[in-house]
Amino acid sequence: MSGINDFIDNEVKTNDVVLFMKGTPQFPQCGFSGQVVQILDYLGLDYKGINVLADGDLRQGIKDYSNWPTIPQLYVKGEFLGGCDIIREMFQSGELKTQLEEQGIAVRAA
Repeated sequence: MSGINDFIDNEVKTNDVVLFMKGTPQFPQCGFSGQVVQILDYLGLDYKGINVLADGDLRQGIKDYSNWPTIPQLYVKGEFLGGCDIIREMFQSGELKTQLEEQGIAVRAA
């Protein structure tokens, strides 16, 4: 199990924005993952999508890592931001864009 935890930890810490999702950014395989991808794409973010469906250990491992029961999960600069509902609310309120900009992440001007 520690191998998966190390993998997740490395991805989260070496990429500014990481989305653990079902499917890929090009082909999301669940509606919630798709919604978060749409938000990130709308903001013009450079992010890494990691498909949890490709690996059962990863699918469980990310839930253990964050102590969060659902996927997708968005990480920014090593910190867990939230799942679909939280990201959608933050996006709609403008909080997501502000937080990204404060962390020095380029966001497309809306």
